[in-house]
Amino acid sequence: MSLSEINSFLPVIVTALSIGFLGSGHCVGMCGGIASALSFAIPSDEKGKKTGILLAYNFGRIFSYGILGALAGLLGEQLGLDKYLRILAAALLIAMGLYLADWWRGLVYLEKAGAKLWRFIEPIGKKLLPVKSIPQGFMLGMVWGWLPCGLVYSALAFAVAQSSGVGGALVMLAFGLGTMPAILASGWAAHSLKSFLQKSLVRKIFAILIMGFGVWTLWMPLSHSGHGNMDHSKMNHEQMDPKSMNHDGMDHSNMNQEQMDHSKMNHDKSNAN
Repeated sequence: MSLSEINSFLPVIVTALSIGFLGSGHCVGMCGGIASALSFAIPSDEKGKKTGILLAYNFGRIFSYGILGALAGLLGEQLGLDKYLRILAAALLIAMGLYLADWWRGLVYLEKAGAKLWRFIEPIGKKLLPVKSIPQGFMLGMVWGWLPCGLVYSALAFAVAQSSGVGGALVMLAFGLGTMPAILASGWAAHSLKSFLQKSLVRKIFAILIMGFGVWTLWMPLSHSGHGNMDHSKMNHEQMDPKSMNHDGMDHSNMNQEQMDHSKMNHDKSNAN
């Protein structure tokens, strides 16, 4: 990615990061349990080790998100349906907001579908328990990154819409970092943050904000759809004033002379000028 591409991609990164943080109340219920279990399994006097394992677990989880994001972005690139993929991503973000606010729980069906794959992955994670080292914590996080979760699936749809392996990976990495404070709080038994994120009013406000991101994602492809429907064949080229065109700035070396129809050119008028 060039510097200009990175700058244009920043709003997408901020959106993914925000979605992760705003939806992290849901993550406390899905991943917070294992983080708490990791914390309680380590003696209280070994705070450094506890912190290291919790961080390793979270970085392992985020690493898996990055891999999933890269695969999703590559899939979007192969499909080449940018507009429709953004509409899908917007729909899932709105559905996630409704799910978080407990207004509509349609994403449960997606989670049930993901549970079929999770049955094969979960035994790997169980073999890593109890976690006694930082590498072991990282590996457990990598496994837990595949846990069926409607919030993750919504973020993955946003990654697919980027139509790029790098873009998809960056989206999911930013999303994972957004969820990290809540999961760390669960591991550190930071009850104040956990209780704040799980308050009904807070969840509803965050849900509305996520739906706002969904509407914004939906608006982008629809706002540009008008340009794709322009019929250039109906443009009246005869009324165009060639004298007003700046031919000096044109790069004639890139013109395909073989494909130009010279039979329709009025060379008499051009010579007269």
